[in-house]
Amino acid sequence: MVVARRRMLDTSDPWFQRRPVDRPRLRLVCFPHAGGTAHSYFGWPDRMPAGVEVLAVQYPGRQNRFAEPCLTSMTELADAVTMALKAYLGPPMVFFGHSMGSAVAYEVAVRIQRETGEGVRQLLVSGRGAPHHSYAGRGSRALDDDALVALVRRLSGPDAEVYDHPDMRELLLPALRADYTLLDGYDPVRQPARLAFPVTAYGGRDDPACPVAELDSWAEVTEGRHEVLTFPGGHFYLRDHEAALVEHLAGRLPVDAPAD
Repeated sequence: MVVARRRMLDTSDPWFQRRPVDRPRLRLVCFPHAGGTAHSYFGWPDRMPAGVEVLAVQYPGRQNRFAEPCLTSMTELADAVTMALKAYLGPPMVFFGHSMGSAVAYEVAVRIQRETGEGVRQLLVSGRGAPHHSYAGRGSRALDDDALVALVRRLSGPDAEVYDHPDMRELLLPALRADYTLLDGYDPVRQPARLAFPVTAYGGRDDPACPVAELDSWAEVTEGRHEVLTFPGGHFYLRDHEAALVEHLAGRLPVDAPAD
């Protein structure tokens, strides 16, 4: 059963935008793409089953965190998100990440598993192969501003048109460049840490940045079940197929699992 009522957005914790749920049975933590914001998941809470609370991660240097410096190290970002999430441990968690967010979600899941031994029940990834296989973002540190914006346009990013406006371009480019610098410097080990819970990989059938075959690589980072599900479209297929994507993942959330 999908919750129809709109909950009030809570931004009191700078790391997360959420609509609080009384006594949540599960928390879905969502990680944005490079250059993206927590707003990418604005409509998701209204599509969730009762008892599911959505926490959309807000990276520093954008929207309500605009005055903060952006982070350009995966280690620094994943460590910081992990620390912030510890305040929300209790109910089980499921992570979802798109593109760069998939890698961040994986790194945070590894840390939560290592430090607590519990908490995360599933990892849902989108638009990116497993970190030890995917090289998306490599070399982007050397791109000038025009080339970086052109890269976003080729991927049909949902925010690409804002770079047509000089004032907006000046405001938003630092976060975009920081995220691609982070990806360029991200060098996971060749033998990745394996997760004890299932991984589901989603993707667009015509994604130039992540061919469908790359989604199979996530099987190598889990001891649990691995599934792949694709939708029509490219890298940002989830913009056009949000309802179908969220319906699929919401139907598989372990909402009946007892809270920790």
